[in-house]
Amino acid sequence: MSGERRVAVCIVTHGSAADLPACLAAVGRQRLPPAELVVVDCASRDGSLEVARRHAPASVELKCEAATTNLGFTGGMNRALALSHAPMVLMLNADAVLDEGFLERAVHRMLSHRELRVGAVAGRLSRPASGGRPRLDACGMRLIPTWRHLDRGAGQVDRGQYATAERVFGATGAASLFRREALEDAAVDGDILLPELHTFREDAELCLRLRERGWEVLYEPSARAVHRRVNLPGRRRQMSVQINRQGVANRFLLRAYHQGPANLLLTLLPTLWRDALVVGYVLLGERTSLGAFGWLWRHRRRILDRRRKIQARRTVARWNLDRWFFRSRDAL
Repeated sequence: MSGERRVAVCIVTHGSAADLPACLAAVGRQRLPPAELVVVDCASRDGSLEVARRHAPASVELKCEAATTNLGFTGGMNRALALSHAPMVLMLNADAVLDEGFLERAVHRMLSHRELRVGAVAGRLSRPASGGRPRLDACGMRLIPTWRHLDRGAGQVDRGQYATAERVFGATGAASLFRREALEDAAVDGDILLPELHTFREDAELCLRLRERGWEVLYEPSARAVHRRVNLPGRRRQMSVQINRQGVANRFLLRAYHQGPANLLLTLLPTLWRDALVVGYVLLGERTSLGAFGWLWRHRRRILDRRRKIQARRTVARWNLDRWFFRSRDAL
C-alpha cells in the first residue's frame, strides 16, 4: 500500500459495547485495509474497551486508551488523532457499519483531484432498514441561512438521489475521511476538534475552519455505510440533558467563532427568527437547557479570544464560506 493511501480508523466510545462488534467487523472487511485502528473510550460502564479489544480485526494494528472522564467526541477524537500516524483519518462512530468498499472509494475520491485542496470526503450514509424502503441519513452536510447545518437527504426515502460525486459544505463525524494535513492545518491552539463543543455540532465547526483555510470537502456516493443515528431533532425529549444543553450552547458558539459582518446582514432575519424559537422553546419547554446561556456569558472572554485566533488564521475571502448558506452543492 502506498504511503499516501494509509488510513487510521479512529473511534470514540461511550457506552458503545452493543454497537462495536458490527462496527469493527466491517472495519476488518475493508477492501483497502486500514493501517491503524485507534479506540479511545470515554469512561464507559459497559465494558466498551474490552469489547473493542475482543472484536478488533487481528490484521490491523490496534491502539486503545481509556479516559477516566467523559471527554466527549471532541476530546476523545483529539486523543485518538494524537495516537495515530497515518496520512488519512476515518472518523467513525461506533454505531456506523461500513460497506466493504467504503475506504477504497473514499480514498480514491480524495486522491483523484490533484487540482483541488481536498481535506475531507463524506460518504453516503443510510439508516438501518426497519420495514419499508431504506432512508438516507447523510449525503454530506449543508448550511442554511438560519445557521443550521443539516445532513443532506436526512430522513428521505432512498430512491437513488444524491448519486453524483460533488463538492459539499461539510462532512459528518459519523463516518468521514479526512486528510491529516488538513486537520492539523485547521487546528487552533493545538486542538483539531474544539473541546468546548464536547459532543454536538463539532463536525460542522471543524468544516467551517477547514473551509476558512481553503480546504475542499467532497461527497462520494459509492462510499456507503449504515448509521444507527441516536440523536435526532425528533427525539430531543429522549436525549440527555447534557446533549440538549450542549446543542443550544454550540449553536451560538458556531456563530461567535465564524460569522462575519456581511453574513450577519445576509442571514439576520432567518437567524433572529430561529433564535427566538430556540430561546422560546428553552424557556417554555426545556428549562434544563437554560444553563447554556449562563455558560456562554461566563466564558465570553475565552470565546472572543478563540474567535480572534480562528479569524486571524483565515486564508480565503469570507464569501468562499458565505456562499454555502445559499447552495447545497457545487459540481466537480
